[in-house]
Amino acid sequence: MSKILTVVTAVLLAVPVTSNAQDNVRIEKSNIKLNSRMMTPEALWAMGRIGTVEASPDGKQVVYQVGYYSVKANKSRQVICVVNSDGTGVKQLSTSQKSETDPTWIDAETIAFISGGDIWAMKADGSSRRQLSNTDGQVEGFKFSPNRQKVIILKSIPFHEVIKENPSDLPKATGRRVTDLMYRHWDHYVESIQHPFVYTVGDGFAIANDGIDILEGEPFECPMEPFGGMEQLAWSPDSKTIAYTCRKKTGLEYSISTDSDIYLYNINTHETKNLCKPADYKAPAVDPTRTLAIQSVNAKENLKNNVGYDQNPQFSPDGKYIAWLSMERDGYEADLNRLCICSLADGSKWYLNWKSDIDAFCWAPPTNGQKPNKVKSTNPLFYFISVWHGCCNMYMATQKREIIQLTETWDDWTSLQMANNGQHILATRQSLSAPTDIYMVYPPVKPTKSREGNGMSTAKIAQLTNENKHILDQLTFGKMQQRWVKTTDGKEELVWVMLPANYEEGKKYPTLLFCEGGPQSPVSQFWSYRWNFQIMAANGYVVIAPNRHGLPGFGQEWKEEISGDWTGQCMQDYLAAIDDAAANLPFVDKDRLAAVGASFGGFSVYYLAGIHEKRFKAFIAHDGAFNLAAMYTETEENWFSNWEYDEAYWHRPQMPRAKQTYHDSPHKMVEKWDTPILCIHGEKDYRINYTQGMSAFNAARMKGIPAELLIFPDENHWVLKPQNGILWQRTFFNWLDRWLK
Repeated sequence: MSKILTVVTAVLLAVPVTSNAQDNVRIEKSNIKLNSRMMTPEALWAMGRIGTVEASPDGKQVVYQVGYYSVKANKSRQVICVVNSDGTGVKQLSTSQKSETDPTWIDAETIAFISGGDIWAMKADGSSRRQLSNTDGQVEGFKFSPNRQKVIILKSIPFHEVIKENPSDLPKATGRRVTDLMYRHWDHYVESIQHPFVYTVGDGFAIANDGIDILEGEPFECPMEPFGGMEQLAWSPDSKTIAYTCRKKTGLEYSISTDSDIYLYNINTHETKNLCKPADYKAPAVDPTRTLAIQSVNAKENLKNNVGYDQNPQFSPDGKYIAWLSMERDGYEADLNRLCICSLADGSKWYLNWKSDIDAFCWAPPTNGQKPNKVKSTNPLFYFISVWHGCCNMYMATQKREIIQLTETWDDWTSLQMANNGQHILATRQSLSAPTDIYMVYPPVKPTKSREGNGMSTAKIAQLTNENKHILDQLTFGKMQQRWVKTTDGKEELVWVMLPANYEEGKKYPTLLFCEGGPQSPVSQFWSYRWNFQIMAANGYVVIAPNRHGLPGFGQEWKEEISGDWTGQCMQDYLAAIDDAAANLPFVDKDRLAAVGASFGGFSVYYLAGIHEKRFKAFIAHDGAFNLAAMYTETEENWFSNWEYDEAYWHRPQMPRAKQTYHDSPHKMVEKWDTPILCIHGEKDYRINYTQGMSAFNAARMKGIPAELLIFPDENHWVLKPQNGILWQRTFFNWLDRWLK
């Protein structure tokens, strides 16, 4: 038996509810007792995972959602909890074994939520439960209007623009007749799409059966696949208008473009207006096999039409303006995420540009009706979260357009919203050493200057929840260090170094080079239930995690250097980080190194396997691209490969970056492979198809290299089921232990 199996003596309460139910396991908050101070897969899956968070209108309480998992039942249960705004009085409101999700306040005393696919309500103490909607379980999201007289409900409708409907006399036929691209997205075949419907709310918040589809007859999704939610829709303060996000494209046109827009829908006239483009706008014709970076759609004169990603609208408190996250260029999913502010009176726009991506934002309270694009005041206009130097901190944008940093910690702030009538900020935070909890942030009155000359003023922070304290208190965590390493192009990269949990001065430890995905995702202070640095530390490993070229948080130029150069500077950055660690960190054993990573990180592992020159003793690649020519036509979001590779692999002649990309594909370097490798892949991964992982494994074995393949028929680009997650961790560490210990 694996040594990992013996650490946990009790994981979850597992009490039968009925004697004949198939999945009759009660899923509750864990009652875990550890007989070791080291993190285990079972301990990770016993932790509660905080989701939706919202402050009550009177500012006295916060309602939030927590997910608990049962390894035995291989399923989760979502529950609703409340806590007072000072962190006291934590109470779980959910009592049944059904999952209850999406809690929101209808008024200061009433919470609405989803149960069984319909909207329910209860008092803030969990009493007086009643069903508000009757949709036969079709509700997938909802948002009440400010006056509580209307509600948006998300429902899925049949979609047969791309996959044609089978004949009615063949009800058991499983074939799909596909006529265009985007027939699969992320992990499913696209045979239905979400639409927002507007319903009337009556007495006692009862919802009438009078839903109106605001995209009636339009074959477009809202919110956008695959991760969009209710944040992509917003009510105006007067409850007369809905702003929504939509990419009004299908098939091939959809697959090569990131051009989404913000629309206004009038609930009385049913008229729709595009805020991003003029009414007579016509998109330029494009070549679908080449990067849009060099095509007319991204010409300077066309960029004023918001041709990139535009999403997540929010009305200003006075209803005169609307803001949303906006990327400038079409076809580039990692463009700089700016804040676009639009006047609803005349349609004029201006942009809040920052040195890094704005990941989430909220309007500050109104101040004397001042216009946000005219005023010179230092009063706050927005609060936002942005990554810089490996941490996602909170910032304030003043009406004078100055940026003031509010937090300066080694953490990742992950969400924020105004609370207590705009006096405080309700937020969530995590780090490499702490899962998500809820906090109240108190913005300072007067900003000061930081060492870099930017606005800087440390906010007061109060922790409201400590969801996993009963587990975390039993664990010994590794300590983290920050290190700056010189790169081969004369710059410096930030490297996070995690020490083993059982670290002893003077000892040397096996060491893992962590390769990030994306390829433009930050190596920040993220807490992961799979790629968790603390469980790596618990198993006695040092973790070296470089913020290589291509990652956000170091300026847009640094981030963009990855596109068209997957095998150049970023790979040298990986080697610089691990070489520095092996040469200069006394606790790193240079003879026991491994490289691990997922997605682009998996690609990185496959490529490093061909160029590492005996540095590493083992590799692990999860859902990585192995054959870039094959991936070009296999992936579903074709804008990605167009932008990253420049053009299709069959073009002759090829642009220089495309030629280099396809020439350096890892599958062409297998002749240099000489090191044991574990390949992991999910068969429902339509972003990077599972054949990529199988091909890499098959190549390794045919070459005589020790290799294993962990294949998940029911997982996508991620591993989401509890037992699969534990199998993943056990396989991961068994492989590393085999070659490094």
